[in-house]
Amino acid sequence: MNEDPEAPNGDEQPRRAGLRRLLPTWRTTLAAGTVTVLAGAGALVAGYLLVDIPEPNSAAAAQNNVYLYADGTPLARDGEVNRQNVELSDIPETTRQAVLAAEDRDFYHQPAIDPKAMIRAGWNMLQGEGKQSGSTITQQYVKNYYLGQEQTLARKTKELFIALKLDREASKDEILTGYLNTSYFGRNAYGIQAAAHAYYGKDAGDLTTAEGAYLAALLNSPNLYDVAAHPENRDRAVARWKYVLGGMVDEGWLTPRQRDAMEFPEPNPATPPNSLSGQRGYLVEAVKQHLAANDVLTERELSQGGYRITTTIDRKKQDALVETVERELLSRLDDEREIDRYVRAGATSIDTDTGEVVAMYGGVDYTRQYVNNATRRDYQAGSTFKPIVYAAALEHRARTRGGDLIGPGTTYDGTSGRTVVGPHGPTDWRPENEDDVDYGDIPVTTAMNKSVNAVFAQMGMDVGPEKIKKTATALGLPRDTPGMSDALGAVALGTSTPSTLDLAHAYATLANHGERVDRTLVKKITHNGDPVRLPERRTEQAVSRSSADATTAVLRGVVKEGTGTAAQAAGRPAAGKTGTAEEDQAAWFAGYTPELATVVAVMGQDPKTGAHKPLYGAAGLPRVNGADFPARIWAAYTERALRGTPVQDFRLKPGKNRAPGSASPDPSDGASSPPEEDATPITGTEEPEAPGPGGSGSPGTDSDDAENDIENDAENGAADRDDGRNGHDDPAHRDARAPGTEPSPPGDAGKNPDGPAGHGGRTGTDKADDRHGTGASPTPKPPAPSAHHSPAAVAGPR
Repeated sequence: MNEDPEAPNGDEQPRRAGLRRLLPTWRTTLAAGTVTVLAGAGALVAGYLLVDIPEPNSAAAAQNNVYLYADGTPLARDGEVNRQNVELSDIPETTRQAVLAAEDRDFYHQPAIDPKAMIRAGWNMLQGEGKQSGSTITQQYVKNYYLGQEQTLARKTKELFIALKLDREASKDEILTGYLNTSYFGRNAYGIQAAAHAYYGKDAGDLTTAEGAYLAALLNSPNLYDVAAHPENRDRAVARWKYVLGGMVDEGWLTPRQRDAMEFPEPNPATPPNSLSGQRGYLVEAVKQHLAANDVLTERELSQGGYRITTTIDRKKQDALVETVERELLSRLDDEREIDRYVRAGATSIDTDTGEVVAMYGGVDYTRQYVNNATRRDYQAGSTFKPIVYAAALEHRARTRGGDLIGPGTTYDGTSGRTVVGPHGPTDWRPENEDDVDYGDIPVTTAMNKSVNAVFAQMGMDVGPEKIKKTATALGLPRDTPGMSDALGAVALGTSTPSTLDLAHAYATLANHGERVDRTLVKKITHNGDPVRLPERRTEQAVSRSSADATTAVLRGVVKEGTGTAAQAAGRPAAGKTGTAEEDQAAWFAGYTPELATVVAVMGQDPKTGAHKPLYGAAGLPRVNGADFPARIWAAYTERALRGTPVQDFRLKPGKNRAPGSASPDPSDGASSPPEEDATPITGTEEPEAPGPGGSGSPGTDSDDAENDIENDAENGAADRDDGRNGHDDPAHRDARAPGTEPSPPGDAGKNPDGPAGHGGRTGTDKADDRHGTGASPTPKPPAPSAHHSPAAVAGPR
């Protein structure tokens, strides 16, 4: 008889089997979640109860920062607090609304913290959109007044709890008043009252809506958006100002019609404290920019004070540079001559081995001319860019349209106004030489000596604009150099606008045999006695040694018998290049000895409007060019800066057939200056090194070794060939255009006399070609046909 199985108990659950046994039950999950929530709530309550609102921190009354020369002697002090508190009723309502529109539009309608905004800011930072702020005005006020600027979890946690407690104990109006009185607006101005005086010379109560919106825009980045100190950032500042006004419209505080009727309120020129007079202010400002650009310290952190910063500035070299500019240039100016009031000067000197900036000249006085002429980026480099074009040609093994590898002996047509030939055939670009002089067929060495535009425009097309830009950035020019990223063929004639600091870095790389060392202005920093970590400085082979040394060899000829003969007064082996911006608005000399690279620029600027001005007639000269004041300043400074040190030779290894034997004379010249004795032997035909980031193949030779190099090309792969080599275009670098057509290269630099960047104008070589023993002085030919004088044909610097 079979027994019936025992019936299961109705209260008993079936036993879990398989993987289900490893998973927690819903009761376990619920219990764990409840415990977590309770623990988190308990932690919040405990934090709220345990964290009290502290007394205002000492940083609310910021201390000085001390800047030192490289030898430890005092250079400057800054950081004195400039603050005057005002009541909320003394601040125009539109200014208050502008601040809310810029920083926290829901301030009056939300609690002290905004979790969604914090999460959104964190996500944006993870997406690579830069530093974002998810802090409310209450949190920012707590950070500014009670805590500090350090980026730590402990500080952020305290900030949250203090903000929550402050939000319960103080009114919104009280918090906003404190925020407006403690926020930093740049120009050493703390609070809205100090900012109103610093930017507009008036009390906060007298600010217009447009002015209040601009001050509100500054809160996001005071250094970036100060258009008087950084005119190159004007577009970004105006965009931020419009963003603030747009927020006011969105919140109903301003009508679209009122917004559209407003014009950007130009701030007054800055009036820095006298402690930053002379060159001190320029040096301090340059150091601040360097620290911010390298994510070491923000301007806001520096404004809290307590930092001791040892710079790389060599006191003796700095004094030598300042005194040389005063003697060679400023002493020759006459206040009675109106054009002389337009003259500005800037210069930077870099140790080629260490990358340290050892001297800088920013202007006559920081308290009189606030813009640093050594770091500004709004004047065209002109022909000082041509060595970069030549280095790019060597590094990328570029060939002429006839298939010859480009080298010092490569022959080009130097006819003024000749048609530049692109990958798809003739273009409509016909750049003219200075004074429309024809040179006929000349080698590259002569073209560099005489700065022949027709040659380098064609060479630039043979190399390819993208490869030129790649080499320029590898040598040390910033990728965001104005006028470079979007330039076409005209980039070869120097339409971009690097600073003297940028260009000195690139030339220092050439002097250092193609090895780029990250430039720096700072040796050491401490904060209240504790060291501040500085980023590691990188050393990288930007271009191969053979390419760099071959470029130096050609530039030695410019000093020996080209436009740079005035640089011989330095009394040392030297290489360099002159340059002139369009319409003679700036003149340059960029040069180097083996140990020191220095760039000098003389610029024309209206002291009232800030507009660029031609230098015709300055210092009583018909026109100013790189062979005049810039080259003489360079030579006198270099001689004094290196006085008492051993003379160093250039140890050049340019590679086979890349060293010019001597500068090629112009066929029409019968009185060329004899070359000086070369104190720097060019040695070796060793195998060139592998190229750096500026190149795409091992360096080649000139046209005499074309056959061997063609074989090397085949071994290295066809992908290594230049875009446009032998008439073939690299598809990756082609412009979007109809087949068989070629854009006008200088179209991106059309004549724009009112534009701050100064792009456009008439082309030509440096002015001194016919006056400094450069060789031929052919009679200028009659005006070219009208086609050669189209905007496309005449745009660009010299």
